[in-house]
Amino acid sequence: MVTHEDVLKIAKLAKLEVAPEELDGLTKDMNEIISFADTIASVSVEEEAYADQNGLENVLREDEVKSGLTCDEVLANAPDTDGSSFVVRPHA
Repeated sequence: MVTHEDVLKIAKLAKLEVAPEELDGLTKDMNEIISFADTIASVSVEEEAYADQNGLENVLREDEVKSGLTCDEVLANAPDTDGSSFVVRPHA
């Protein structure tokens, strides 16, 4: 359990000033955070029930090799070629 003294010590280490009227709220908040962390830490990660709660699964397909375009087809709409590649002119 976090005490007022713990909060003040943490604030001092963090170089923060804590007003006396904030001390009760900060102490309560820190205790709630630690309690939540303890709850999470206590959950078993070995159980399968948590693995897939939405019923989703990967939809993968096998890779299929398909024929591509020929060099002439690729270069057909190019403004300038050297027969086997695109020709790119430098900007002036």
